[in-house]
Parts: sequence; C-alpha cells; structure tokens
Amino acid sequence: MKKALILGVSGQDGAYLAQLLLAKGYDVHGTSRESHSQDFSRLKLLAVKNKVCLHRLPPLDFQSLLGVITQVGPDEVYNLAGHSSVGLSFSQPMETMESIALGTWQILEALRILKSPARLCNASSGECFGDTGPRRACDETTPFHPCSPYAASKAAAFHATATYREAYGLFACSGILFNHESPLRSPGFATRKIVSTAVQIARGGTMKLELGNLETWRDWGYAPEHVDAMWRMLQRDKPDDFVIATGESHSLQEFVELVFKTLSLNWRDHVTVNPRLFRPTDVKYSLGNPAKARTELSWKANTLFADLVPLLIEAERKGAAL
Repeated sequence: MKKALILGVSGQDGAYLAQLLLAKGYDVHGTSRESHSQDFSRLKLLAVKNKVCLHRLPPLDFQSLLGVITQVGPDEVYNLAGHSSVGLSFSQPMETMESIALGTWQILEALRILKSPARLCNASSGECFGDTGPRRACDETTPFHPCSPYAASKAAAFHATATYREAYGLFACSGILFNHESPLRSPGFATRKIVSTAVQIARGGTMKLELGNLETWRDWGYAPEHVDAMWRMLQRDKPDDFVIATGESHSLQEFVELVFKTLSLNWRDHVTVNPRLFRPTDVKYSLGNPAKARTELSWKANTLFADLVPLLIEAERKGAAL
C-alpha cells in the first residue's frame, strides 16, 4: 500500500485528491494547522474525513514538518498548502509569499535533509504566466510574467522545485494548474459567489450581485480532473513539469451569462459592476495548452465550460456545495 502525504488536505484540491487516492488504495495522510479546530467540511462532504490520518502542522514550522515526514514515511507528497486567493494576496503580500514560496522551500529542504525517496508534486498556477494577450495558449516553455503577489509567490515556488530537482536529484515536479472550480470552492471566490447568488435570486431573492472586471478571460477546468493530473505526474519514470488546463478560455461575463441563463434569468437585471472590486493589476487573458499532459500523461479535461457551469449550479441547488 502506497502512502501519500497531502499538505493542505482541507482545501478544495486536497479533499478531492484524498478521495482519489483512497479510491486507488493509498494510505492517505494530511496536514492541517490545527487537527481539531480546522475546517474539514470538504472532507466531510466527500465522506473521507474519517479515512484520512490527520497531522497537525503549524505554518512554517520546519521542525514539525521534519517530524511529520519522518513519521509518515510517504511515497508521494503533494504540496497544496498556502494562500489560494489572488485577490487576497494584494492585501496580504508578505503572508502570501511566506505561505507559498517559503513553505515550498521548506518542504523541498526537508526532503533533501531526510534523504527521503518520496516523490513531490507542487501545485503551481497558470497565474504565473501573467497576461499573454488574446488567444495565446501558454505551454511549459512560455516565460513567466506574474502580475500579483500570489503569482509571484507561485513562480518562486515553481523555480525552487525545479532547482531542487536539478541540483539535488529530488523527484520533484510542478503542475501549472489553470483555474479549476468545483462545488467545494470557497464562497469568497468569484465563480462560487456568482453561482450561489444567482441560485438565491432564482428562489426569489432580491439581492444584487456586485462584481469587478467582467472582461477577464480564464481557462476554467474541473478540480477533480486537475488533481488526477497531479497524481499521474508522480507515476512517471522521470519528474517533469506540466501545464494542466482545458485549452478553452471564456470571459467572466460569459460565465455570468451562462449561470443566469441556466436559471432562466437575465443577468443584466441582477448584476452590477463595482470598480472598487477591480484588482490593482489583473490578468486579462489566460489560456493553457495541455498538449504535453495529453501526450505524456494521457490526461485531458473532460468537463469543459459548457458542462462545468450547470454542474456547479446543480450542486448549489441540491445543497451539495460547500
């Protein structure tokens, strides 16, 4: 039985990854800041909370990290910890850099010091590419140009992972994950906010939905499929980095339109644009090229934009969302 250690197991990706690995027969371990007070609602919704062995790991506590890795002795480590919000990173830039970049560096150093044979998958982000211009799909050779503290932190973690792979021989790789949504997405994210509010309006609610820039384009995938790609990355003979994306890009306005149309509503009657919600710098256009993942991982996104939105709405209506 393989052992997996998921750092950040209580998040959207961590919960789906735990579910996936348990189904594959893994002994799954996960870390959280506080093993008792942490929010494990996602693991509970997926009915896997009691199947994951949880370990307390305070942020940036290197000694505790060494202890957890030594105790678990994992075959695979998945780094999904750290801040996950681009918007929040503008108000908390230092905390974002510490939790993502320094946090990743500590994981790499712990594996090096312990001479651990564990394979590491680091969750990077398509935000690292920045604004590449209309219709340009980013692949593994596209230069990074981060436009937020979150993206800058993810870029630093990506390069640290590559450095430890090349300099110290660690089996360490990064999945450059473009946007991926699910019913387990936190309420503060725009996609979840849109779906949740629209469903409330369809039920007779009179609230208005305030949003920022509707002319931002994103490559939206489905979280359970993205974590499957991360698992596939660690089953290869050699470590490498992969763009994980659908290969389609849609504007936030298209997302809003489809959500309200699915609920038989006209979005213009319920949505207002608030300039105060615009970010200081933002990626206007984001699109990933998953050709390498398709060829070398036999992976492709099956849940595309047209299917993803109704899926999110149905989960919200049934009360199956976070």
